[in-house]
Amino acid sequence: MRIPRTLAIVLAGGKGSRLGSLTDDTVKPALPFAGPYRLIDIALSNLAHSHISDVWIAEQYLPHSLNDHLAQGRPWDLDRLHGGLQVLAPFEGATGEGMAQGNSDTLWRHRERIRSFGADHVLVLSADHVYTLDFLEVMATHTTSDADLTVVTTRVDEDPSSFSVVQVDESGRVTDFDYKPDEPQGNLVAAEVFLYRAQTLLDALDELGGETGGLGDYGEDLLPHLVSTRLVVEHRLDGYWRDLGTIDSYWRAHMELLDGNGATLDDPAWPIWTAQPQLLPARIEPAASVRGSMVSSGSRVSGSVEHSILGPAVVVEEGASVVDSVVLHGAHIGPGVELVRCVVATGARVVGGTRRGSEDRVTLIGPDGTITDRA
Repeated sequence: MRIPRTLAIVLAGGKGSRLGSLTDDTVKPALPFAGPYRLIDIALSNLAHSHISDVWIAEQYLPHSLNDHLAQGRPWDLDRLHGGLQVLAPFEGATGEGMAQGNSDTLWRHRERIRSFGADHVLVLSADHVYTLDFLEVMATHTTSDADLTVVTTRVDEDPSSFSVVQVDESGRVTDFDYKPDEPQGNLVAAEVFLYRAQTLLDALDELGGETGGLGDYGEDLLPHLVSTRLVVEHRLDGYWRDLGTIDSYWRAHMELLDGNGATLDDPAWPIWTAQPQLLPARIEPAASVRGSMVSSGSRVSGSVEHSILGPAVVVEEGASVVDSVVLHGAHIGPGVELVRCVVATGARVVGGTRRGSEDRVTLIGPDGTITDRA
């Protein structure tokens, strides 16, 4: 029996402007998460465990920050002679290639390469979310329904207006796809994982974009078109899912991880793989106090850390206090500094012996060690 050929395309080119200074020098999928991990590790680990080995990474904004981490796909066993991980960079061509203006525009600009690959199905996912999902289960829903497109959906407990709100009928067919609506009709949203019949995707891209027209975001053109003209079904994700597109959601996902009601990153049957930095174990000095926290390798703690996550090579000096905070790679917290509900950027040096942050809102401390405006 012929096994259907599946191509996975991970969209990893967005700027992530709502994350403020965290993405001034780093593309969002390369942002640290839960200490030593990067956001893109979630998507690539889910693909690896789902035995999908033809994986393309579509880049655009600051690609070097991501390429340094990808290591040719080695951490996810994607450095192969046949198939494996490939990076798609924007390029100038004769038929409209170049810088994309949205998610579906990215697919349109690479449509000829997708066509030449000869896949039966194309799995498109973003690299900005935290979740665990076996994509083979999505494939089972897709093939059993004989669908043109299967949309992974989930329910959110936050304002749905920043997502694509989905309506489905009793059979699981998607009847409406409302992109970032002002008045959302429900809290069932697209989890930004889409499994297309390959020919359906290519036909739609050709029809909507023409030869040189281009497209925008999938919620503006591609998805509404397919919902109205083809069979689109849902695959429900009932487990944890979080979009890390804002400082608040980024901080919240870390606090949920600490509280045990967030992402599952330590399942022996479904580990999250990454290119770990080669560092000594964390050093907890005699003067330190560490409670309910996660401290990454290479860190040195002499002060107080409570209900916080420290990335690799973080230093917390004696007399410093870190509470309900996320401190990223290589940051240095000086004596007398008190952090409360803060996100501290990679490499920041926070000194001056005063309190930053409050119980009322999440405070972002930028790479220069000062509080920055949030997007």
